[in-house]
Amino acid sequence: MSEGTTFVGLDVHKETIAVAVVTAGGGEPRSLGIIPNTPATVAKLVRKLGATATLRCCYEAGPCGYGLHRQLTGLGAECVVVAPSLVPTKPGDKVKTDRRDALKLARAHRSGDLTAVWVPDEEHEALRDLTRARADAREDRHRARQRLGKFLLRQGLRPPDGVKPWTVRHRTWLTGLRLARPAQQAVLREALHAVDEAGARLDRLEDELVEVAQSGPQAALLTGLQCLRGVGLVTAATLVAELGDVTRFDHPRQLMSYAGLVPSEHSSGGRQRRGGITKTGNAHVRHVVVEAAWHYRHPPRVGGVLKRRQLGQPTAVTELAWKAQVRLHKRFGRLLGRGKLPQQAVVAVARELLGFVWALARAVATTEAATVVPIAA
Repeated sequence: MSEGTTFVGLDVHKETIAVAVVTAGGGEPRSLGIIPNTPATVAKLVRKLGATATLRCCYEAGPCGYGLHRQLTGLGAECVVVAPSLVPTKPGDKVKTDRRDALKLARAHRSGDLTAVWVPDEEHEALRDLTRARADAREDRHRARQRLGKFLLRQGLRPPDGVKPWTVRHRTWLTGLRLARPAQQAVLREALHAVDEAGARLDRLEDELVEVAQSGPQAALLTGLQCLRGVGLVTAATLVAELGDVTRFDHPRQLMSYAGLVPSEHSSGGRQRRGGITKTGNAHVRHVVVEAAWHYRHPPRVGGVLKRRQLGQPTAVTELAWKAQVRLHKRFGRLLGRGKLPQQAVVAVARELLGFVWALARAVATTEAATVVPIAA
């Protein structure tokens, strides 16, 4: 880093960007004011700051996404997106403005105190948008069903004995209901329509997810991850979309920490105290991997569905998947034998399952590299 390097702190909002700069040679950061958040204004700012090779820009991850990062890197400037929760803050600093935030970012970027987050490429971001939209649709369907169920409960209506909720028999019973008041019948009709609409939206998004998984650039990794027990298409797509290139982690412990599945610790002097998991990582990854870990409470076996998912996969991948079954099932049993609650045991198994995800992603990458035919000179 030369003394001519300029560090640029950007406090980004929907309509505006507060800008502050500081040079590597020393001195206090200075504010350049607030500019509109438009591509033309950002390009003008970059030209004003001088040679793009000397610019080191940063801004906090937020709802504005990664468009600014892509524009700045496209213009030749270096840009990092930082984790807001890890930006150093003075305990006694009780004044917060956009200008002060930009100054703080520029100062911390020069001192190397910021933690950069992984910026997905456009393919990964598109897959992430799809998986998150699917999760939202599933939540919407759940809420629509809950609203309908609570409405029927207020009317004193319960399904007949032996009829499970949201089965064909349950739907037939719902369709045949006739309420005493026309207004209540209209509420029932609209509630059923809302459930159907939410379900149809979920089906459309899942069909789109299947198509992307079969033809997208991450198809090999998606099918490889599904060789693991408990990892279906939705879980595999969520892992790929949220984690990106898993091989960028040098060790599986880094991946476990990224997902917030490592124990918290508060130790001082001769005292060591470890608590629950940190939960400071990617919540989407943490959710799906814990759900998948519940499958490992069962003895190892390759059923019909899993056998179809493993069909045609490399031997190295299927061997890793079987090793995961054996190891994680034993791990689950040992933890229960030590008196751990099932919920605690499954979190520990989920942490180790991420280690197998890391190893499997590397195995898929190695297999793909070996099958690439070099072009003759």
